[in-house]
Amino acid sequence: MRSYWGDVKVDPMYRDKPYTDMRDMMKADSLFSYYGMELEDYGPGWSRVTMLIRKDMLNAYAAAHGAVIFALADVAFAIACNAHGAKAVGLSMNINYRKPACENERLIAEARGESVGKTTGLFRIRIINGEGKLVALADGLAFISQK
Repeated sequence: MRSYWGDVKVDPMYRDKPYTDMRDMMKADSLFSYYGMELEDYGPGWSRVTMLIRKDMLNAYAAAHGAVIFALADVAFAIACNAHGAKAVGLSMNINYRKPACENERLIAEARGESVGKTTGLFRIRIINGEGKLVALADGLAFISQK
């Protein structure tokens, strides 16, 4: 590809091989470790990821920042869509926040494929608190590579 700065090699997927173990994928994900997320379980097309809300994750109203909740949903989405054994990347994600989460509250994100085809997959991500109450609901669309 030619750009203003000269010839630039563009590889939108950066890694040639898909991960076969999602735990290995998460070892390479700095956000996962930075936020202290834990991969509880996963299988083809689904995942369950947890995270404890810390003081440094709160917004000005002392509730979990929406970006932190979005990050949890995004990680669960990434694991679920990559657990099929093919490289997958998010194309879009929409989230609706339903209930605030507070400091020291453990959130659980469960992602499941709702409609997965050869090149795209639609995933639903539910984020609940320890009482099972809905904190947020997200939908993610993934591109599934055939390479």
